[in-house]
Amino acid sequence: MATLAANRRATFDYEVLERFTAGIVLTGPEARSAKLGRIDLAGAHAIIRGTNAFLVGATIHPFQSANAPVGYDPTRSRKLLLTSKELSYLARKTQTGLTLIPLRAYTHHGLVKVELGLGKTLKK
Repeated sequence: MATLAANRRATFDYEVLERFTAGIVLTGPEARSAKLGRIDLAGAHAIIRGTNAFLVGATIHPFQSANAPVGYDPTRSRKLLLTSKELSYLARKTQTGLTLIPLRAYTHHGLVKVELGLGKTLKK
């Protein structure tokens, strides 16, 4: 499991209570770029809309900047793959004031995964 990107700021700003592993839906060039470590999780968070979870604010830079697809948006929302049981649990927890934050992105058997943390903000 090679770590592609880590969100160091997350552990500074949040107290992580639980950790979850989620798959992420990527296009072909995005997957190649992410596997090269060209992913940035700083300032990103995850939200639950209905029965889906999305990663918002993460940046995946183009695989080849000169050959990027027309209209490529590096900061678009990307769907996260979680079980329905995990989604319902996380939906209940986020309604009580907890936040879903990406802690790191890594590969597992050739697939890009995201480790999510359920955390609460630390008081300054």
